[in-house]
Amino acid sequence: MSIPVLIISMVLFLVLFFGIGFIANMLLRMTWILCFIYPVIALSMIDRITFSRYFTDPGTAFRQLGEHLASIHLSDALVLSSGLAGALLAGVAIKALRKNGYRMF
Repeated sequence: MSIPVLIISMVLFLVLFFGIGFIANMLLRMTWILCFIYPVIALSMIDRITFSRYFTDPGTAFRQLGEHLASIHLSDALVLSSGLAGALLAGVAIKALRKNGYRMF
């Protein structure tokens, strides 16, 4: 992945998950909800196994997840971590707005 594509991808993931996190926090009134959901989203992007296989065949599913996590490239890790940073920033923004008296609904 080239450097410009990496930078654009990181900014897009940051803005995307900030927006999704902000709206989810505003509607659900749970400040850190996307920070708990984001790892599931990120793992589903990394691993192509259905979520139900973690319960029906956990040995194979977790072994394949470990293999995929070990083979992830630095650029992919940077993009995914910028998405997590966006989710965290959404929680911080909502927390600051609520502290200053702003009510969503």
